[in-house]
Amino acid sequence: MEALVCREIGDPTLPLSNSSPLLLSRSHPLPELNSPTAVRVRICATSLNFANYLQILGKYQEKHPLPFIPGSDYSGVVDSVGERVSKFRVGDRVCSMASLGSFAEMIVSDEKDLYLVPDGCDLVEAGALPVAFGTSHVALVHRAQLKAGQVLLVLGAAGGVGISAVQIGKVCGAVVIAVVRGSEKQKLLQSMGVDHVVDSNKENLIENVKQYLKKQKLRGVDVLYDPVGGRLMKDSMKLLNWGAQILVIGFASGEVPVIPANIALVKNWTVHGLYWGSYRTHQPKILEDSLMELLSWLSKGLITIHISHSYSLSEANLAFGAIQDRKAIGKVMIVLQKKSGPKSKL
Repeated sequence: MEALVCREIGDPTLPLSNSSPLLLSRSHPLPELNSPTAVRVRICATSLNFANYLQILGKYQEKHPLPFIPGSDYSGVVDSVGERVSKFRVGDRVCSMASLGSFAEMIVSDEKDLYLVPDGCDLVEAGALPVAFGTSHVALVHRAQLKAGQVLLVLGAAGGVGISAVQIGKVCGAVVIAVVRGSEKQKLLQSMGVDHVVDSNKENLIENVKQYLKKQKLRGVDVLYDPVGGRLMKDSMKLLNWGAQILVIGFASGEVPVIPANIALVKNWTVHGLYWGSYRTHQPKILEDSLMELLSWLSKGLITIHISHSYSLSEANLAFGAIQDRKAIGKVMIVLQKKSGPKSKL
């Protein structure tokens, strides 16, 4: 089978060659069913997340021994099942997430980690759902318990997790303020019905949001969703209400922000660190419930998946380049199988 193998730590945007950290293997061993409840899935599409980029650079919090096949969330069709598998049959459409291994034609998972994709849902879009939307759903619904009427401020709102956060915020009934960089991203967020969008390239974040809050007779921000870090987080803290909640999602800016404990004390802030992947080890039921609700929302049209870039395995370096250069508006996908139905493309 074809598989993208990381053979050394390095820059994943380099063209695939002998000098690239990534190798496209066209004869990689087919993964075998390794337990009675194992399921082998022929992958249709796999999502590229910022964490995958950091893994190959060697800057992610979890280090994997070389060589490894990168990857995380994916969708596909069941190819074969173990003798004790009861939930799935060959031909079922499924999605899931893995620590590694989805940048390949086949992957093996335990049946408890797979989710049936509802009829009517696009299979490529389902492959973009688990990590980005799962992160935002657990953060906003489980951790912050976002309520109708609260003010949600989303930084990096045009990225994969950002777009998922603004959509989940609207489903919850929150007043959603989105921060983006660039007019194209601003227009997209406005078209999605976000209450207020700030282009931080052109506008002063603090003054702009304060004016909006005053106009709407709102006191301040109740929940801050931050996958960016850096100066943007520092500025955003000036907008937070007493009793506000801060969701630390990631550091796309490359700078880890400092949250002053003395101000958090005086203003009764709650700071949530959110490493979504660790829920698989510590509280898997929360992940299961979260993804089941998200798939239901997707089938009902309450949320939509925005895919700005799609590539083949042989174009993986271009996919990583779209992530590195902040070109993505929504999700970057690697598609391994052609599918029927409309293609989501901005």
